[in-house]
Amino acid sequence: MEGDIVKEQVYTIPLRAAKLAPKWRRANRAITLIRKYLIRHMKADPKQIKIDSTINELIWNRGSEKPPSSIRVRAAKFDDGEVQAELA
Repeated sequence: MEGDIVKEQVYTIPLRAAKLAPKWRRANRAITLIRKYLIRHMKADPKQIKIDSTINELIWNRGSEKPPSSIRVRAAKFDDGEVQAELA
């Protein structure tokens, strides 16, 4: 890891808004929602959000048309401002 952890938190992120997107774009919208949620709650720059591949695999598990309605994520913010998110 780069530095010391400043803040670590487990979030349950609602992904219901992904259902508003067209069917073929719902998984992409879910990833975007996760990124926006972490930017807001971890007070981070959009370029410093790193989403683990396990989150991506869970979102895309049932295809692009059926992402989960919510997801539990463990987010850690480091002293250099980078936020890393992984499955809780």
